[in-house]
Amino acid sequence: MTTGGAHRARAAARLAGWVLLACLPATACGGTAPGAAPTAPPHAASPPASPSTTSPEDLCTRVVAHWSRKVLDSHTYGDYQSMGLSNGQYDILRRVVDAARAEKKRRGADAADALIDRETRAGCTDWYRSGGPGEGPWQ
Repeated sequence: MTTGGAHRARAAARLAGWVLLACLPATACGGTAPGAAPTAPPHAASPPASPSTTSPEDLCTRVVAHWSRKVLDSHTYGDYQSMGLSNGQYDILRRVVDAARAEKKRRGADAADALIDRETRAGCTDWYRSGGPGEGPWQ
């Protein structure tokens, strides 16, 4: 008796497996069974909100101001490529740092810091107003 019951249980399990496999192609990828009318998804997902973008002028200002402060404190200029700057941004940095060094001697570190913010913003705004970077790295 035990053998017959175990045999029937295995046969039922195999049959259930075959039924499951036979049904998978009709529903596997969210599709419908052949001949059935397509249905709409239960809820339409809204697209994710697009991230806010930073204007080229703002990005230039942030990067050049950051490196201007570093250069001002280190008393040396680095390689524009290692800073991730274009040649135009590096030109702005050199002008800003020269002015900030003079301002720091005259009026102190806080005045130099404020000058970096002002002059970097003005330089980047002017640079992008006149076209900004070109195609090559030295533009």
